[in-house]
Order: sequence, then C-alpha cells, then structure tokens
Amino acid sequence: PVPPGEQPIRIAEEMRTSYLTYAMSVIVARALPDVRDGLKPVQRRILYAMHDMGIRPGSQFRKSARIAGEVLGKFHPHGEGSVYDALVRLAQDFSMRYPLITGQGNFGSIDGDPPAAMRYTEARLAPIADELLADIDQNTVDFVPNFDDQQTEPAVLPARVPNMLINGASGIAVGMATNIPPHNLGEVCDALIHLIDHPDATTERLMRHVIGPDFPTGAKVRGRKGIVDTYTTGRGRIIMEAETEFEETRNNREQIIVTSLPYQVNKANLIERIAGLSREKKIDGISDIRDESDRRGMRIVIELRRDAQPRVVLNNLLRQTALRSSFNSIMLALVDGQPQVLPLRRCLELFIRHREEVIRRRAEYQLERARARDHIVQGLLLALDRIDEVIEIIRNSADVEESRNNLTQQLDLSEAQAQAILDMQLRRLAALERERIENEYQELVGKISDLEDLLANPARVLEVIKTETADLRKNFGEPRRTNISDEEARDQSPEELTPHADIVFTLSDRGYIKRLPIALYRSQKRGGKGVRGQETREGDNVQQLVVADTHDWLLFFTDKGRVYRKRVFETGQDSSRNSRGTPVQNLLDSFNQAEETVTAVVAIPDPRADKSIFMATRKGEVKRMHLSLFQNIRRTGLAAFDLNPDDSLLTARLAEEGMTAILVSRNGKGVRFELDKVTERMSRSSGGVRGIRLLEDDEVVAMDVAPQERFFCSMHLTEWRRQSGDLRPAINIPEAERSDPCEFEGCERMAERIMGSGQLMILSTRGSGKRTAVANFRKTGRGVQGVIAMKITEHTGPIAAAVVTGPDVEEIMVGSRRAMVYRTAIKDISSQGRNTQGVRVMTKLAEDDEVISMSAFRERDPSEFEEPAQ
Repeated sequence: PVPPGEQPIRIAEEMRTSYLTYAMSVIVARALPDVRDGLKPVQRRILYAMHDMGIRPGSQFRKSARIAGEVLGKFHPHGEGSVYDALVRLAQDFSMRYPLITGQGNFGSIDGDPPAAMRYTEARLAPIADELLADIDQNTVDFVPNFDDQQTEPAVLPARVPNMLINGASGIAVGMATNIPPHNLGEVCDALIHLIDHPDATTERLMRHVIGPDFPTGAKVRGRKGIVDTYTTGRGRIIMEAETEFEETRNNREQIIVTSLPYQVNKANLIERIAGLSREKKIDGISDIRDESDRRGMRIVIELRRDAQPRVVLNNLLRQTALRSSFNSIMLALVDGQPQVLPLRRCLELFIRHREEVIRRRAEYQLERARARDHIVQGLLLALDRIDEVIEIIRNSADVEESRNNLTQQLDLSEAQAQAILDMQLRRLAALERERIENEYQELVGKISDLEDLLANPARVLEVIKTETADLRKNFGEPRRTNISDEEARDQSPEELTPHADIVFTLSDRGYIKRLPIALYRSQKRGGKGVRGQETREGDNVQQLVVADTHDWLLFFTDKGRVYRKRVFETGQDSSRNSRGTPVQNLLDSFNQAEETVTAVVAIPDPRADKSIFMATRKGEVKRMHLSLFQNIRRTGLAAFDLNPDDSLLTARLAEEGMTAILVSRNGKGVRFELDKVTERMSRSSGGVRGIRLLEDDEVVAMDVAPQERFFCSMHLTEWRRQSGDLRPAINIPEAERSDPCEFEGCERMAERIMGSGQLMILSTRGSGKRTAVANFRKTGRGVQGVIAMKITEHTGPIAAAVVTGPDVEEIMVGSRRAMVYRTAIKDISSQGRNTQGVRVMTKLAEDDEVISMSAFRERDPSEFEEPAQ
C-alpha cells in the first residue's frame, strides 16, 4: 500500500525524465555557446558582471577574486573554480584569437603553467569586449531572473562582434560536443558584408573571404578539404602543422627551428615528448633540444647530429609528435535554445538576424525615448509661448498639486508636461535658452522621423549592420596568423620517414637474415680477423653478405630459381651484431624454408631503370632478363629461372648494356664475355645458356659484371681524361695483345692502354686475396673453360668469392661461415697478375671456419643522400 500523501512512480520513467532534464541543463546552461554572441553562460555572466561593476577598458584593473565573487554571488553559483578558469581563458592570447579580458599578472602560459591564484591576478574588459556589450542598456536584449530571482541577467549579449566565429568555442555536453575553430575578424566581417549584399551567396563565394581558420598560435593548415567540409557541413578534420625552418650552425650542423605550434599544443609537453623519442631511438639524429622562446616570439631549437638528414628527422617529428595535429571541428551551437550543427553560411545568417533584432529593438527604444522627450519639449514650448498665463496660474494656485491640475485643465497639457513646466528653471525664459529648446525640438522631430523610417525599411537596418561591421574591421582587424597550404596533409611514406644509410645484410645457411648499420663494423688493416657479425647456431654458417641503402629494393633469389621482393626499410633492424637475425620465411610471404633456400640477394636502387638482371647457376649456366620483368612480383614470388634437376641458382647481379660478365670457379678458373652474347629473355620461366665449361670436380662460386672498358693510345689518354673528367685508372696492354684501335677521334694508332674495366677482387676460403685488372681476362665467347684467375694451393684453399671493384668502390666487407665479419680498404690489398696466389687478407680464421662471401662498397656521406619530400 502507498502511504498517505505519497504517489507511486515508475523507476525507469523517473530516471529517463531526470536524466533528460540534467542533459538539457548541461547543454543549454553550461557547455554550448549561443550562436548569437558565441558565449557560454559563464562567459556571458563574467563579461556582464564586469560591465556592471564599471571595469571597462579605460578603468583601473580590479582583483580577479572580486570579479569572481560578484559573478558567484549574483549569477553563477557553480563554484569559484569554474568562474576563474573561464575568466583566465578569456584573457589568454594563446587560447583566444581576440581576448575579451585584459589580464595583469600570471594568467598561465602555452607551456601549461597554471595561472596564479585569483587573489593575485587583476583584470578588466578588453576594448573588443565593449563591442559585445554595446547598447545593452537600450533594451536590445531580454533580461531573465538570476538563480535566486533577486537580480536579472541578459539572456544574450547584443554582440556587435561575430564572436563565435572569431574566437571559436569548445565544450563537451551530454551526448554531444562542440569544437569551433577561431577565425580572422577582418575576413569574417568581409563575409558578413558580402552576404548582406548578396543574400544568395554560396559557401564557395563566402570562402573567398573566409579562407580558413586563423589560430591564435599561428602555425599552418595543410590542405583545404577539412576547411571545405567544416564550412559546408559543419564538421571537418583540419590538419594543423607547426611552422618550421632549417638553419645551419657555425659548426656546419643543421638544426630545425620551430617558430609556431598548432592550436592547443602544450609546448613543454611537446619538448619532453621529442626528448623521450630521441632517448628511446624512435627518432634518430637529434643531438639536443632547447627552448629559446621569449616575449618576441616562439623558438624551439632541435639540433641535429652531423650525419642526420634534416628532412627525414622532421618527417618523423611530424608523424610522431604534436608538431602535426588535427582539429576536429564540430560547429555546434544553440539556435533558439536548441543545439544545431551549423555550416559557415548558416552561422553568418543567424548572426545577421540577431543584429537585425538588436538594431530594431535599439531603434524602438530610442524612438520611444525621443517621442517621450518630444512630448515634454512641446509642453515647454507651449509654456514659453504663454508664459504670462502660466505664471498667473501657478501664482493663483495653493500648492504644487493644484498648480499641476490647473495647468493640465486650463492649457490642455498632460501631467508629464505640466510637471516639466513646474520643474523648468527661470533661466529657461532667456532668449538663448528658448532657442535651444526649439533646436532640440527640431532635432527630435528629425530623429523620430529617421527612426520610424529605419523601422519601416529593413534595407536600412542591413545598411546599419554593414556600417558597424566595417567599423569593426577598421578598429580591430589584424593580419592573418595562420597560413593555409593547398597541399593536403598525408601520411608520410616509409621512404620519407627512413633516412638514407648503408646497411649490411648477412644471410646464413639456415635462412636467418640480419640487417645492421655499416658503421657497426669498423674498418681494419689488412690481416685483421674481423668482428662477430651474427650469432649462429651450431652447424649454421653465414652464406652471403650484401651492402645496400635503406631505400633500395631487395630481390631475393632462391636455389630453385624463384625470386621475391622487399624494401630494405621493411626488413627491420637488429639491435646488435651478436643477434641471430630474422628467419627469411618471416620476412617473405609464402616462402617455405623447407623447400627452397635464398642463395642471392640483389640490391636495386631504382626498379624502373633501363637495366637487366644477370643470373648464374653453380653448373655454369647464365640468363639475362630486363629489370622491368621484376617490377610486379607477387607476394608468393615468381619463377625467374628454369633450372636443371641437378643445378641450383648461385647468384644474380644488376647489369647494364655494354658490360662484361665474369664467372669464377672454385678451382680458380675464370671466364669473361660480353653480356650482349647472352640474349635477354622475355620469359621468367625459361632456362639459361652455358656461361662456362666446368670440369667434373668444379663449380661456379662467383659471378659479377664489369663496366665497359675504353681503349686509348698513350698519347690521347691524358687528353681524353682532360676533356671528359674521367679519371679512372688505366692499365697497359702488352704489345703482343694489342688488337683494338684508339677510340680518340681521328686517331689511327693501336690502343696501348685500357681504362674503366675495373679490377676483380678475389678471396680464397683461407683468407688469401688479391686484385687483378679485369682487362687481364681477355674477352672470349661464353661456354669456354676460361683462364687461370688465381693460383690455388693448399695454403690458400679454393676460391670462395670474387667481386668487381671500380674507382667508386673503396672498401670490402668479408663474411665467414662462423659469422665473423671483416671490413677493410681495398687499397690495402695489392694488385697482382692472374696467375698469383695473392696476399693474406683475413687471418686467424678458426680451423673449422672459412671465407664464404664478400661485398664491395663505398660508405657515403650524409650530404650525398637525396632529401625526401615533406
């Protein structure tokens, strides 16, 4: 039973009603701005309270605590923190594009420093705030009772300024949020005037005036798509980016200078974030970061290491820090007490409608006052015309009340006119005073006529709005701070985030591949033993070593003649030389280590180049294919070579027209022939042709390509070098072997010197090696047995590896089966003839270890790398 005096209620219904009441209270009375003045209730109350207290732009500063107390006691009983926080924001020039309050004291900073307590700071209205409160005492807006019905407060401000657009707004209500970007006052004023003149103007036309947000912190906006979305639909994603520039220091280092930040980015947190990423090696190349900002402006200095690539570092900063941020705009505001998402045109229309109402109400108020005064002035003029009669009536009256009644009855005056006559001073009887009253009457007649015409003519109201708007632009207009870039922001590609660097790849027999910076392998003198390059399991040996750039493409060739493709920066990077690496099958999709083994890795700087891939098998077969056939390799790989059942693919090289190929066998034989003798195959699944004829106990261990050689007589070699700038080394041709003419124009002599064919660097399994001029290997047809490339002895062991080197190659990297990696300069290894056993290159190899691979390279300076785009 229900107790007497109580009623049963449904819990679900009561919860729904209570929650909706709470939600609407938050939406209307706290979180969302009104489209007319762009203010939330607490902001409006602060500005009105300061205006009511007389704390105007020209007055003295007053304590913030005094202002907060006034607002709390009269209008906003929600806690002093909420009032003071709102007051502080209205005074922050990094939060408001046009601050409405001028503060004195510590009002916080862009570093996130909190403001001083309200008892220490002082404030007064900013000049532009007067434009929000202008004419508020002329019945231009409705006043409503405050929370205790003891005071009244404005429901909205007259707002001559389009505050919602120029200062923006942000707030979270119940089930909705608003995030309006700030704009430039001059641009918004131009758009308002244009819309008044052209009521059918499209958003596109209005955007010729309002080109985009104008944030108080400056920065720049990347692309216009987010701006167009915001202005056409009310929602959009605007990409902001810090203003940066590169600066060279006196010690020839580069540094990145940040001169402005995206809106609402905390500078101190940003610097801490950058420092943390640098410490964690997530962004490489930063040596120091410091804040040199002062009252003249912002300046964050990010100093780079000498080997850093500035554009790559900046691209990583933009991706991983708040230097590039997004402003997710939702132009949600209250329209007639209801939340609505508003496009740009709708915002301007509603503001113009508000100003029309304010101007009409102001005109009605002024008309009413003018008519009341005109009524009084008419009575005064009548009294002056009949002054003697007026004096007689007053003199014959017993008191003031009787005088007023007699004036009303005898002269046909209203009570207000009669009281004004009684209050008139005797000095008004002077001729000059009479003239002033008559002039006032004429002015009132003209003013009444003008106001009546204004109220009867809507076009005149719009002209008043245009005039006031033009005055605003003239008095408060400022240059734009935020630059708008037509280039849309995009996620940087891996190429733009990865610095150029030389990388060493080691590949083991069991298919473990490892990538490390070349700098981890220090260069040693000839005869060194090398350093540990990879941790291997027992029975697992390093098979191949490749030096490549981080932006190169890698072609992985398997012993079964298949090829896979991967970018260098997609392979990951190991943390130390002693790590085991990554299984190739984890790196290449659909690769099965149990069925095939990677035997060759080729680095391709440009897959679109007009070059070819030259392949060789252990049994001496070769094949040439154009590089374009390897551009569209599926994730599952492609067949590149149709092999005989007893053969396997040994290696592959990138080649150009005019080159020669050199094949070297384990027993020290070498053959050299022109690549043109191997026809380019158009089919990836076809087989090859014989490149070298091998004995039964022999196999191919190395294949490389040599550049085109040039033939000159001794007389013209120097002249050719002077004309062409080609300073490559040249070798003598024995007189008995001279068969080619000199290439110099007009010369008919036989060539005595060969230039540009390079040298063949040969290493044996026990670490012996030498350099031999490629020209010493006479060119033959393919498929022959070849000539001696290196003298093989028990001391040297069989041939392990061979590479062609040229003037652009300075060092070699040697790998052993037990993962020892040795790096040395080529110039430290002597140049010898073909039929020699070379010198000791790598010593102190373990008895169960042997040389297995070699790569030649030149480590590049960072200045040689092409900077990626931003």
